[in-house]
Amino acid sequence: MEIPKNKKIILFDGVCNLCNNAVQYIIKKDKKDVFRFASLQSDIGLQLAKERGIDTGQVDSIVMIDPGNAYYVKSTAALEIAKDLGGFYAFLAPVLLYIPTRLRDIGYDFIARNRYKWYGKKDQCMIPTAELKEKFLE
Repeated sequence: MEIPKNKKIILFDGVCNLCNNAVQYIIKKDKKDVFRFASLQSDIGLQLAKERGIDTGQVDSIVMIDPGNAYYVKSTAALEIAKDLGGFYAFLAPVLLYIPTRLRDIGYDFIARNRYKWYGKKDQCMIPTAELKEKFLE
């Protein structure tokens, strides 16, 4: 699979309802078509994580890859994504990035640990509709 060089890639937990809802929200707000998506459980998601030395046993909820530049995990990934969504998010994200990562990740990890209990879990990864298929890496 050809990885787009001009798109940021979001790896997400494909069976998590919270994560799937977040992906749907990002797609709706991504007016500049910045992002592409892959579940962490997919072959391409596992390959991209492995290439970057990301242990999906430790980081199992969100990764944002900016090809050729860097990758981000946990709260930093969420804030880097928010910067590209425009509006209030683009204003708030840089401010929150000044909070030390360890402190931000305490809250992030708490939500991540409880996401299945609070939001539920699917038996399989989300299958995108035909019009959204181009936004997902396979």
